[in-house]
Amino acid sequence: MLPIQRRSERRFESADVAVVGAGASGSVVSARLAEKGFRVVCIEQGGWSTPADYLSDQPEAELAWVERWNPDPNIRRGTADYPLTGDAEVRPVMFNGVGGGLVQWAAMWQPMLPSDFRTKTLDGVGEDWPISWRDLAGCYNRVARDMSVSGLVGDPALPELSYPNPPMPIGKIGMAAARGMDELGWHWWPGANAIASRRHGHLQACQRRGTCMTGCPENAKATPSLTHWPKALSDGVQLITEARAREIPLDSQGRARGVVYFDKEGMERLQPAQVVVLAANAVGSARLLLLSSSGRFPDGLANSTGLVGRRLMQHPYQTVVAVLADDLESWQGPWGQSIYSLEFAETRPECDFVRGAKWMVMPHGGPMFAVGEHQAAHGDLGFDGLWGEAFHRAVENIFGHSFTWGIQTEDLPEDHNRVVLDPEVTDSSGLPAARVEYELSENTRSMLSFNVSRAVEAAEAAGATETIVSGVWPTGIGHVLGTTPMGDDPDSSVVDRWCRTHDVSNLYVVDGGVFPSGGSANPTATILANALRVADRLIATRRQQEAAAA
Repeated sequence: MLPIQRRSERRFESADVAVVGAGASGSVVSARLAEKGFRVVCIEQGGWSTPADYLSDQPEAELAWVERWNPDPNIRRGTADYPLTGDAEVRPVMFNGVGGGLVQWAAMWQPMLPSDFRTKTLDGVGEDWPISWRDLAGCYNRVARDMSVSGLVGDPALPELSYPNPPMPIGKIGMAAARGMDELGWHWWPGANAIASRRHGHLQACQRRGTCMTGCPENAKATPSLTHWPKALSDGVQLITEARAREIPLDSQGRARGVVYFDKEGMERLQPAQVVVLAANAVGSARLLLLSSSGRFPDGLANSTGLVGRRLMQHPYQTVVAVLADDLESWQGPWGQSIYSLEFAETRPECDFVRGAKWMVMPHGGPMFAVGEHQAAHGDLGFDGLWGEAFHRAVENIFGHSFTWGIQTEDLPEDHNRVVLDPEVTDSSGLPAARVEYELSENTRSMLSFNVSRAVEAAEAAGATETIVSGVWPTGIGHVLGTTPMGDDPDSSVVDRWCRTHDVSNLYVVDGGVFPSGGSANPTATILANALRVADRLIATRRQQEAAAA
């Protein structure tokens, strides 16, 4: 992205809907509205990624993930990225480009639990959603089909779901982990993943490379560039890439006029629209609202409550690596969850914390990842302790002989965890960077400690000769939620149950920022299902929708 060069007076033809962000939720909304004849313009600050870019089938794949494909934008530093500042205990990670975070995700598919929508009623913490699990049930099944999800129906811990493809094999790592869970009498189930176990839609069958997070060279992993954008573009969506949104301007009546953005040459443009939908993730959408301050909204657009940017949730995460003597072929994919457990996903009265965690078993990746686990277990080993003979010894002991329990905990919505504008640091367009203020609560620390201890038990029950426990991942796992919460009360939420902002009648937010509480499930299924629900509402109420003055 180039610095601002000059202001352009050119205006594009007005759209029915302008969408900011071509990731998970923006793709769903754009495609669904275009299918029903809406004139949609989608503004995306990144570009396209193709299988040739991923390097996942190349020897340097693991090194590429450390730098070029690093999930942390502060390390990756792509032209579409903006800095994330602040001394946060867990820093958000994200990807900017067509497909958004679903370019780099592990494709784990998990709906929220019904209790996750009622945490205040059931446990006296967080906020209840203004909708229930049942309001999303049909959309969960529709988006699972769109994303070519592979899974096994019938999990007694979940309401009834459907998947278009049979599950991926759980492999030797899943079998080993399951033995430990069976020994303890704890719940487990084969993992559902947005990875095609057979050719389906635009996706090819998975070849089990285990490189899912750095991009799938076979096009077996669902990402919107494959699942949504081909049809969206054929239905007429205008997708503007390498365009950084700067502001949502208002008309004299306080309605959104469209989106002001910088194009790839650094020129400022206005995209007029009757309705504006923000889908830039919980950090990006909050940042754009805060950037769009005015005399009417001096503290940021749609921020009369002061909640925009607050209540950031990230699913704090730790891992327990189980090292076994058996050959587990644990470089094989998908990555992806092999199996998962909801044994401890809800409040237990005997615990000194409320709410819970989801567990999932994953492979360990290639030799570099295996050695990384060794280093994590033994601290700073220095050059001689990590490379040469030590490297080969670590690979021999861990590579192919381990599996990972990922422990993903619920994060309660707290006002002090927030996204604000940095007063000094700017992005390459001169806009204030997002500053993240975030610390773990005592409830979260207790939850992590308890679940990690139980995961060590499960690993040992599976026959582990060694367990390696990580600290809390400082860069998070790409789950950013809660900065524009949904609710019926305009004094305690930013958007209503249909994700329309209380303050601006034609402005919507559809990404994970609208989550009033986060649950412990991977959020993508819920983000997509809710975005589809909102798109259907926009279609049904098209004639009643307020719009900006011409």
